[in-house]
Amino acid sequence: MEDLQIYKASILQAVHLSFERGRKTVAEQPKAVFCGILVASLSIWLLFAVVRRLRESTSRRAVSPEFEKPVSRKPGVFKAPERPPGVWIPSDFKRPAAVPYPKWDVHKTDPLPYRPFRHGPYYITMGLRTMKWDEWIELDNHYPKYHADKARRIAERGSKCCKTAPEAFDGAVELLEEFCDYLPQRYPSLYRKTSVGMDNLLTGESFNIIERPLVEDPMAMAARMVQDDLAIMFEKPDGQYYLLAGAILLAGFWRLEDKFAMPLSEIHTSGDVPGFKQKLEKGMMNFFRRVQPNGPVLRNNYFIQVDDALAWSHSIGEEDGDGAGWFTAEKNKAIGYHYFRSERQSLRRLPRSGGVVFTIRTYFHPITEISEQPYVPGRLASAVRSWGDDVSKYKGRERYQDVLLEFLDRKHEEQVANGLDVKQEDEVRAYPY
Repeated sequence: MEDLQIYKASILQAVHLSFERGRKTVAEQPKAVFCGILVASLSIWLLFAVVRRLRESTSRRAVSPEFEKPVSRKPGVFKAPERPPGVWIPSDFKRPAAVPYPKWDVHKTDPLPYRPFRHGPYYITMGLRTMKWDEWIELDNHYPKYHADKARRIAERGSKCCKTAPEAFDGAVELLEEFCDYLPQRYPSLYRKTSVGMDNLLTGESFNIIERPLVEDPMAMAARMVQDDLAIMFEKPDGQYYLLAGAILLAGFWRLEDKFAMPLSEIHTSGDVPGFKQKLEKGMMNFFRRVQPNGPVLRNNYFIQVDDALAWSHSIGEEDGDGAGWFTAEKNKAIGYHYFRSERQSLRRLPRSGGVVFTIRTYFHPITEISEQPYVPGRLASAVRSWGDDVSKYKGRERYQDVLLEFLDRKHEEQVANGLDVKQEDEVRAYPY
């Protein structure tokens, strides 16, 4: 406080001198009176400002830090409690109730226009962002087709597409419970909750999730409820997460039977995912270890496909054959065969079982269709050109780039000629749309 008294005295002296100068100036130069008043006002303001700042500083210095208080009162979505690998302590977290989707109609609500690509350069990242709980599952007017395609593939392929390991059964049932709670809340015109599960008001299906045995594999049942493919990863004592429950029916380029029971790292390395070891593995493993039930996230990706098959891209080979890959695809097919395939993936941890659930919703549109949208052809052409050699090989660019890029460039030039303002792109089409 001694410092405060010294500052007060010095400022008061400055104010006094200012007034003295002002008085003499008025007598000698009356026109300068305004300057004197201004100087005095500024001096008084400065006095009060310094006094206030010193009091605040003194007050802060007098308070001892409370070392036992946590940094944040809010529970961290990635603050994992200490536990041995492979051991999950059930959480009492409950997902917030979902708000009904505004004006949703199974026949009229269009798919969301995800266009998750950027102008180059291309960076390999996990690309995670926070998910709003209401938006966990996205259904639209493609639901009838997806539902029919899934039902057909479950009947034709069975456990090749849908499978649950015995130790993952409780986690798969927990996912069924979550769907039977969430879907009637979010889509009440499609689903109605019942005492044993829920009813599908469009197809007439009734899902009983409490009887034992279930009428079918729990992941097959879950697959009939949504448009997404589904996968649940569980941690084992070695600290690795394993794919132990899945319904992979519309994946296009990979098969559940090839990846089932694999650890997360091997799933990616066996698929030659670009940059996985160098740029993704450590962050991905840390994420899986730390993610909590209250911390759901989203990510998007995209591919080019040169046939119109949603479930399995036959242009890369037969689904049950050996050696499927881009090297088998016909090169530079006409643009009408080019399709844009985009995935919206959600990841969340189930609170009771501790399984980490992937929902993988595929959006599938002709390139000729999405290229009519403003800015899309120019941005997609830039993105495709920016892929490095490893990404280009993984995505099969060599098989379609000549036809695709010529078409995209031409559509972009047409849009610019018709008045498209390229400077406004970020305002019109913010990622991932």
